Amino acid sequence: MKRTLIIALLGMPALAMAQQLTLPDAINIALKNSLDIQLAKNNVSRNAVLNNYGVAGGLPTVSATATDNEQITSINQEFANTARNTKRSNVAANNLSASATGSILLSNGYRVIATKNRLDQLQKQSEQLLNAQIQNTIAGVMVAYFDIVRQQGYVKTIEQSIAVSQQRLDIIKVQQSVGLANNADLFQVQLDLTALLQAQQSQELVIKQAKTELLRQLTLQADSSIAIADTILVEKGILLETISNRLTTNPDIIAAEQQVKINEFIVKETAAQRYPSLRLNGGYNFIYNKSAAGDTRLNNSYGPVLGLNVTIPIYNGSAVKRQQQAAEYDVKNADLQRRGVIRDYEANMVKTYQAYSITMQQLETEQANFHIAQQLLDLVMQKFQVKQATILEVREAQKSFEDAGYRLINLNFAAKSSEIELKRLASMLAL
Repeated sequence: MKRTLIIALLGMPALAMAQQLTLPDAINIALKNSLDIQLAKNNVSRNAVLNNYGVAGGLPTVSATATDNEQITSINQEFANTARNTKRSNVAANNLSASATGSILLSNGYRVIATKNRLDQLQKQSEQLLNAQIQNTIAGVMVAYFDIVRQQGYVKTIEQSIAVSQQRLDIIKVQQSVGLANNADLFQVQLDLTALLQAQQSQELVIKQAKTELLRQLTLQADSSIAIADTILVEKGILLETISNRLTTNPDIIAAEQQVKINEFIVKETAAQRYPSLRLNGGYNFIYNKSAAGDTRLNNSYGPVLGLNVTIPIYNGSAVKRQQQAAEYDVKNADLQRRGVIRDYEANMVKTYQAYSITMQQLETEQANFHIAQQLLDLVMQKFQVKQATILEVREAQKSFEDAGYRLINLNFAAKSSEIELKRLASMLAL
């Protein structure tokens, strides 16, 4: 069934009958299709490719060059021995040279090590940002999914109220048939029923738009047909201490800490430019020069070459020193940003937990209140049927029932949203 659902949502046109969508299905589809996750994965792959000693400059480099020049020249050479004088035009000459050169860095003030460490931290940081995007995606899908459940809960409350209004209408018609009700009561209940039917239609529109938003997050066609049949179950007993202890595992906080390390390695890379660098060079050269006339008719040389190259920076207008100072400020800024991220997450955690705790307390009260509102409406309707309650009393009881139903649904959704956010902060969201 799950495979059929995914295929239908991904590739087939909208069906006349909506496909059932569960929360695990929605999360799986989102994790597969999310463009933000794909971007984060590409960043991880990109940084993994760059995390290499060759990119850091620590591996040998080998290059080969070859040059072949054919030329025609005019030669006019005079020597002390006039017998050797040469004067010719259109002399063909060929100059051929080739070389293979290898070079390896032996020392440059540990700059290669600092660069490699920075690349390693960049890869790890991109992995944490991917984890953060996964948590954000799951949280967004869950909130959108349960928002649809909430909106459908409103419809159920309206439908119950419609049933009551229809019952009122039937009672009044019976009473009117025996002369115990007037047209005013009939008109009023008809207006109330019409208002509820319009509210039901408006709520159906809200549900359709909420489903479209969920489909957007799932990266599916906006006109796909889905059906959700679920309830909002809130996990009880979440402790602030548990969330606080796991806050350090939040990938955004870890990524902020890694940014500090990345900037510290940049400082070391910059400082390394102030130290001498030593490079070993080696290769093989081949030179072949030939001329049809002139003092030198053939010059051919070849052989290996080996040498050391030492570069000692003496003065560059204090540019490197200033770059190092600027990089040190970047470290300070990254640390301030890290502290800001931790501050914001801790504040968000406390505020969300406060909302969770209060909402859970309100839920217990509201569940009892909703039960009372149901009993009150049933009692008033029984009294109304025997002419012991007025239509105004019925309307008031009906409104109390609707309000209690809306509050209960909203509190359930608010508590669930707080639960989702707390688990996102603690990196606890999963299928």
